[in-house]
Amino acid sequence: MTISRKYNRTYHYPFSPGTSSDDRINKNYWEDLSRISKVIHTEKLDGENNCISRHGVFARSHTTPTQSPWTAQLRLRWASMKHDLGDLEIFGENLYAIHSIEYQRLEDTFFVFAIRENNQWLSWEEVCFYAGVLDLPTVPVLARVSLNNYTQQLYEQEILTLTAQPSQFGSVDTLTQLLCTCEGIVTRNIEAFEVDNFQHHVFKYVRKGHVKTDEHWTKNWKKANVNYR
Repeated sequence: MTISRKYNRTYHYPFSPGTSSDDRINKNYWEDLSRISKVIHTEKLDGENNCISRHGVFARSHTTPTQSPWTAQLRLRWASMKHDLGDLEIFGENLYAIHSIEYQRLEDTFFVFAIRENNQWLSWEEVCFYAGVLDLPTVPVLARVSLNNYTQQLYEQEILTLTAQPSQFGSVDTLTQLLCTCEGIVTRNIEAFEVDNFQHHVFKYVRKGHVKTDEHWTKNWKKANVNYR
């Protein structure tokens, strides 16, 4: 029995090249966007999706809290805030361990990208508010888009332009040790929405051939270099 629901599966844009056989694609994304007034594009960071709730720190499984060594620091932070969380579930990207991208300018290792409360994903304004109260940074916002001003072609071109840039934290490919582009972007409705409608409000673009880790990653993982605030 799970303690809470896992993070919803995020569907790819149909022009996202970084899909695998088990990924899902939202071929009707433009129809979904036509019912949304404003979205934000945030940088998709290369780490582990972790959830902080009053019950503990979770990774992929929400059956039991994670005990992985790369969440040890996050679990210490959780201990200081667990009594203040109530029904809030804080989802963020944990960059404490290096995956396929090594970041050069990190000032923290956990970046909030969404907050769930009961059966609703909170608005981005609420995400920023609660993250600030808990002294947690949010993922970088690359653009805020009022969809009334866009054609589908212009919209897609802007995403391609954004994803051709390096990470806001500086990005190096761990395999080649060369500078590289960001992993991708995640687009979300700037307003709140119901959990069951997630796939119609959140979309992603991932670059081709992003993953450079293998099955031995957890045995040989390395700590990220961080200049803490």
